[in-house]
Order: sequence, then structure tokens, then C-alpha cells
Amino acid sequence: MPITVESLSHIYMPDSPFKSVALSDVSFDIKDGEFIGLIGHTGSGKSTLVQHLNGLLKPTSGKVIIDDADVSIAKGQALKEIRKNVGLVFQYPEHQLFEETIYRDVSFGPKNYGVPQSEIEERVSSALSLVGLDFKKYKDRSPFEISGGQRRRVAIAGVLAMNPKFLILDEPTAGLDPKGKNEILAQISELHKSRNITIILVSHNMDDIARLADRIIVMEKGKVALTGTAAQIFAEHEKLESMGLGIPQITKIINMLRQKGFDFPQGVYTVQAARDIILQTKGMVPLD
Repeated sequence: MPITVESLSHIYMPDSPFKSVALSDVSFDIKDGEFIGLIGHTGSGKSTLVQHLNGLLKPTSGKVIIDDADVSIAKGQALKEIRKNVGLVFQYPEHQLFEETIYRDVSFGPKNYGVPQSEIEERVSSALSLVGLDFKKYKDRSPFEISGGQRRRVAIAGVLAMNPKFLILDEPTAGLDPKGKNEILAQISELHKSRNITIILVSHNMDDIARLADRIIVMEKGKVALTGTAAQIFAEHEKLESMGLGIPQITKIINMLRQKGFDFPQGVYTVQAARDIILQTKGMVPLD
């Protein structure tokens, strides 16, 4: 498997009065090209988990294997290579922008990893294109003179310029207005389709996860509580509610309509699926 996590545990400040178990015996596999949704209540261990996937944190025990390389023990050049292949985008990544121009910011990573100068412009152009920003229009602009959603996309482009095989996004739409949020999610979805890149999306938004993810991993108190498809996970709505989570809003609406006598099937988790069902009940054929 491209990503294998085996019995991973992480303890902050062990052997102290402030000892905190963040992860406990976590195990799972991720296949090449999968789109994984990682969900869980605040404090469930999601952010700690993803920081192990590119070596920012080392396990207290257990292993993290990326393409047959053990991240848990990797050092020096081996760790550098792993971090090049595993792109990690934190919450509010635009706060890490610092260069005078968008070109210089997006090219910063490749330059520091020794990418030849002759290749850097192509990488920057390609990365900006992948997030929906025109290279010629934006390359010489300051990253601080564009919208919040555009700054977020520039920050993601800086990670994509490394040509990662795996992309981890920790709440990538946090703090954005609806337009900026939709733009970011559309670009992430298109990136997955066009490059078949493996994506792990950390989010509290069940609607986004249901619409985008091939498979969902649910964390609770530092452990994997559930894993499966959207249909499998959201069918466990009572368990999710006990963890402080929920189900997509459209699912709640369909369930309410079903209780009022409408003949709708179970397992509706996206707006598009709900739209298609409603149109069919009216004898209309969906356009797409």
C-alpha cells in the first residue's frame, strides 16, 4: 500500500504531569489515488495523525510507511524525499506567505529542494494553473494584494510546485466565505481527477466530505472509530452523534421528508443525489 499506518501511538510530554495521549494504536491503509475524508471532533487526533505522515512528528510507538519508506525512522535525505512527496497544507496556509511576489512564494519550495532553475518556472506555472490562477496575470503580483480565497490557492500552489504524490489538507476552507470555499473545493476535486493524486482531506463539514471522499476515516479520542464509504459511515448516524459529529444537511432534509410520507430511498448524502431523486419523482430526467 502507498500509505500504511501500523499501531501508531503518540504521547505528548510523556513522563510528565502534562502527559497527553493523542493517538493510540491507530492502523489503516490508503491506496494510490484514493480521496480520503478524515473527520472527528476537535481533539480527536486528526491533526496529530496527519503530521506523522510526512515526519513532522515521530511516533511514540508504531510505524508509518509511505511507498515502502518508514517515515518513523527516516532521517536526512530520506526524510527530505518523503516530505517532498507528501505535501501538507495546514489551516490558514496563507499566513505562511512571505515573499514579495506570487512567483517567488510558489517557487520557494522547489528552489530549496534543489530543483534546477530551468524547471522552476514551468513548475510555478503548472501549480498556479492547477489552482485556477493564470500564471502571467498573477506571477508578479504581491500575495497580499489578492483576495483571501486567492491567497489560500497560492499557498496550496506552493505545495503543488513540489509535485507531491500525496496531498494532505487540514481544514483547507476554514475562514473562507462561501465563494472562496467553493472555489478551493472545486480546485481540489479537479486536481484529484486530473492528476489522480492521493488526497487526505481533514474537515468538519460532512457535506463536503460526503461529496468528495471515496472513503472516510472517523477519529475519536485518538483512535480510528469507523472507516468506510460515505454510505457506510453516515448510516451510523447515532454513533456519529455520540461523537459530537453529524450527517450531511441534505440527508437530514431527506429523512424529514421521508417521515412526512415521501417515498425517498435511504442513503442520500449529496445535494446532487437528492436533486436527481426529486426530479425523478416528478417524472423529470436530470440534465447531468
